[in-house]
Amino acid sequence: MSVNNETPTKTHTGTIILSVILIISIVLLSIGTYQYLKISKESDIRQAKIVEIDNKLTYYEKELADLQYRYEKSESNREKLADRLDDEKDKNDDFEDKLDDISDTVGDLNKLAELDPELLQKYSRVFFLNEHYTPERFKEIDSDYVFNDEAEYINTKVEPFLNELVEDANDDGIDLLVLSAFRSFNEQSDLKSNYKIIYGEGANAFSADQGYSEHQLGTAVDFTTPEIGASLAGFQNTEASSWLLQNAHKYGFILSYPEGNEYYVFEPWHWRFVGEDLAEDLDDDANYFYDLDQRDIDEYLLKIFD
Repeated sequence: MSVNNETPTKTHTGTIILSVILIISIVLLSIGTYQYLKISKESDIRQAKIVEIDNKLTYYEKELADLQYRYEKSESNREKLADRLDDEKDKNDDFEDKLDDISDTVGDLNKLAELDPELLQKYSRVFFLNEHYTPERFKEIDSDYVFNDEAEYINTKVEPFLNELVEDANDDGIDLLVLSAFRSFNEQSDLKSNYKIIYGEGANAFSADQGYSEHQLGTAVDFTTPEIGASLAGFQNTEASSWLLQNAHKYGFILSYPEGNEYYVFEPWHWRFVGEDLAEDLDDDANYFYDLDQRDIDEYLLKIFD
């Protein structure tokens, strides 16, 4: 009788294989469990970090929002302060302007107080200068500019304007000379009396009564040339007369009695200083001094010698 030994061997082998598979499964399961636990722990750590980061982000967002609010409030306050500063600066500028205006006004008032208010008055049968009036200061005109050997005088402040006029005329080839300048009340009275003796009432057409003559102001001059002399006849036809009509206003002088005036006969030789501003404006507008309102004329007094 024979014995079959294959079955126990196969069974043993199968058992071993199952055991190995079981062991491997247990090992793999252990490794998987370990990896799972490890990954789960790492995930929990990451989640905790995410939560922490979210918390920090929320905190920083709040901080940022707070800073933004503070910044906007600070910017608003800064703008308000800047506006207030600008307002204060404007007020300060306005105050300085007012101080400057006051200073200018005080300066102008002081300047006006030092100026003779008669200098731009309309005389020639309009206003009267009494016998005691003389220019505050007057100066002898350079003898080289005077026709006669007798001394002629003019307001001290007018003298430089007159000198410049005569010098520039000479430079242009015009031999211009002063025949007569300042005349006192009494001198005008004597002159008018002499004219009346010669011309009778006709003297009123060309000679002012004492107190009404522009010459008493010390700002008026009668010009002539060596050829015309003291007679003044034909002066309006000379190159000197043409030069004066074109240029005298540049030096502050105006023709007091042009053709057609209602005060005296045409006197092309008689020129009065009124200041450059007024003389220039009169020339530009082709206006006549005695046609202006006295209030308008007085506005030029402040700058008569500027």
